[in-house]
Amino acid sequence: MHSILGRCAIKKYLGALGRRRPGRPVTPESLKKRVADLSGRLSSEQNALRAVELRQQIIDAERALAEADTAASVDELEKGFVEYAASYSVRKGISYAAWRQSGVPAQVLKRAGVRR
Repeated sequence: MHSILGRCAIKKYLGALGRRRPGRPVTPESLKKRVADLSGRLSSEQNALRAVELRQQIIDAERALAEADTAASVDELEKGFVEYAASYSVRKGISYAAWRQSGVPAQVLKRAGVRR
């Protein structure tokens, strides 16, 4: 059972890392601000084609907001990874380099006890 929990925690964390984009993190607050800004621009838009584009941007931002509100935070997922990564690495023969190439930060591996 322990190995199933560990595998699941590791898989979720790696998935969350894969969804992150470089640069400033997108937060629910920044998405709410974006929706409000786009809605304000839409209300005064005279160009019908540009209005359609703004509506689509609002739909996209609202969808991202819904996903951000329901997704577990990367910090919580990271805690699960840290708990299980060392034993999983030993059991599966996964090296420090493989984790790093998969996007896991060095400081997370250090906290997890995965050594070079």
